[in-house]
Amino acid sequence: MPERSAPQPESSDVRIATRFFGVSSALRPYLSTIYLTEVSVPAGTRVGDYLHPEWANLRFIEGETPLASVAGAPAVATPHFVATGPTSTATYFASGNMRAWGIGIVPLGWAKFIPLPADDLADRFCDGATHPAFAAIAPLGEALRGVNDIEAAAAMIDDHFCTMLNDAPPDDPMILAAHRALVDDDLSTVADLSEKLGLSERSIERLSHRAFGFSPKLLLRRQRFLRSLARFMLDPSMAWIDTMDHNYYDQAQFTRDFAKFMGMSPREYAARPKPILGAAAKARAAAAGAAVQGLHKPAG
Repeated sequence: MPERSAPQPESSDVRIATRFFGVSSALRPYLSTIYLTEVSVPAGTRVGDYLHPEWANLRFIEGETPLASVAGAPAVATPHFVATGPTSTATYFASGNMRAWGIGIVPLGWAKFIPLPADDLADRFCDGATHPAFAAIAPLGEALRGVNDIEAAAAMIDDHFCTMLNDAPPDDPMILAAHRALVDDDLSTVADLSEKLGLSERSIERLSHRAFGFSPKLLLRRQRFLRSLARFMLDPSMAWIDTMDHNYYDQAQFTRDFAKFMGMSPREYAARPKPILGAAAKARAAAAGAAVQGLHKPAG
């Protein structure tokens, strides 16, 4: 796990708020939510947490940019416009005083708005202000700066993506079908996915890397893990054995997956404070129907 890079504040000195906003009906097949996270800590300190594996996210940050690390790499300062591809592992971040607007991009939305195969940015983030794939979205950063009316800012983001629909490519219906299959907790093997979609396993492999960022086998394993993690995030009093998805053979297999996807054991994770993601999971479940973005059910 990345080392803490700055003193951690006392919990009584920390103020964190995350709000989620629904998106307009035209955008529901492409975006999961729009959200705002505000962090207030004493000067010179940061509050750290771990993002679980998820679909792509775009974040516009005002104030101190966080330090972030994907897959145990050294933590580095993020740009003010952070474009993160789909992830298969935890992202550590340490935030100072900041306001961050986020946009969750589901796989059909990546294909709609981002002219880049998803696996090109899988388990990575980049500066969206300079990467050509995000040129049509980057102007949002300047437009949001200094807008204090939260509802107006959320509407501005929604309007921007609605406008982008005018020049976006047509939808690939197989991406939506594959996403729906992935959030079906009764589907557990690539053979099942192949049968459900009516595609060969080789075709699914190509589609999976292009639109989802990873192999179908890894995605199914990730979804199984996220279903288990989400239960714990909503009720941390639960024993891990009670959160385990029914597709796990035993607790040892779950523990291996936990180490793979979060970089630590279930016991280590349970013992860690979750100052940002703990409350955000419950707020997200109330606003969008799923505690984690990877379990978001696609519209369309």
